Amino acid sequence: MQVLIDTETEILEKTVETELKKLVVYNDDVNTFDWVIDTLVDVCKHTSEQAEQCTIIIHYKGKCSVKEGEFDELVGMRNEICRRGISAEIH
Repeated sequence: MQVLIDTETEILEKTVETELKKLVVYNDDVNTFDWVIDTLVDVCKHTSEQAEQCTIIIHYKGKCSVKEGEFDELVGMRNEICRRGISAEIH
C-alpha cells in the first residue's frame, strides 16, 4: 500500500511540473547590460546578482530562462519586458 501512495504522489508531482512554463529573454545588439539587469530586478523581482548572472548568460548564450511559473503569472512579466524593448517569450 505504501508503494501505491508514493506512486500517486509522484504522478501528481509530475503533472504539476508539466504545467510550469519558462520566461525566456533573448539577446540583442540594442539594450545595455544595465538596462536588462534593471528590468529583471524590476519586473521579475530578481536580486541584482541574479539579474546580472542572467544577463551574462543572455549575452553569451543568446537567451536565458529568467523565470519559471504558471502562464498567467508570466504573461504580465513578458509583456512588460517586451514593452521595455527587450525580446522575451514564454515556453
